[in-house]
Formats: sequence, structure tokens, C-alpha cells
Amino acid sequence: MILPLPDLTATEKLAQRLVPLLRNGDTVALEGTLGAGKTTFARALLRVLGIVGEVPSPTFTLVQLYETKNFGVSHFDLYRLKSSNELDELGWDDAQAEGVVLVEWPERAGNRLPNDRLTLRFEMDGNGERQCATETRGTWQERMKDFKP
Repeated sequence: MILPLPDLTATEKLAQRLVPLLRNGDTVALEGTLGAGKTTFARALLRVLGIVGEVPSPTFTLVQLYETKNFGVSHFDLYRLKSSNELDELGWDDAQAEGVVLVEWPERAGNRLPNDRLTLRFEMDGNGERQCATETRGTWQERMKDFKP
């Protein structure tokens, strides 16, 4: 499914509509080039989940942890990872077992990325407009079957 994201409001609406589908143990993979909108979406999702105050990009810390009403959220940015073996030092397995994982640059997780996941690919269309392509795997296929843009 391709979702147009012409502005910040559209990105925020996407986050609002996805939050009710989130469950403890979920992984949401955020793909796209630098500046494509991954962190903007992650911030919008965290705000919908009730996080107030600053929501910094985990580019330099590699992971930021948040507590929400229903579960913890670990926001990973794997851009600077040299190897998926470094995920152990970041608490990757615990984060997946104990809450929701938002992960930017998920391809750097290698085979450590769970098969059961929602992938959101942020990109520009042929007219230079931002859009988001969704890819569902595992339980996300059923959860997203009635998802309307």
C-alpha cells in the first residue's frame, strides 16, 4: 500500500491510525534515505503515544527509550552500526521482548530483524512528493488488512 504524505499533518494522521494496532513485542521498521521522514514519523508516533517534551533523534545515542501507558518503546537508529553484533550492546533482544521497537535503518540489523514486522518505506514519488509504502509480515498482514489511508 502506498500512502501519500504531502505534509506533516498527513504523517501525524498515519501515526494516529497505526497506534491502535501496536502491541507489546512489535517491530516497526522505518526505511528511507536521509531526510525521507523516518524520524519525523517516529516523533509523531511517540507523541500520539503520549510522550511530551523533547523527542531527540537517536542518531548519536543509537537508542532512545520511552515509557508509554501500554508499553515501553525503544527507538533505534542503526545508521552508525558497523555490524549487527553491536545490537547486543544496545539491548536489542530485551527491547523486542519488553515493548515496541521503532528502528531506523533496519537493514543494518541483518538477520536480527524479526520476520513479524511492519515496514514503512519513506520515499519521494516521481513528482517529488513524500510518500510511505507499507510492507506487512507475520501478524501485521491480518492487522493491516482493513487499514484505510
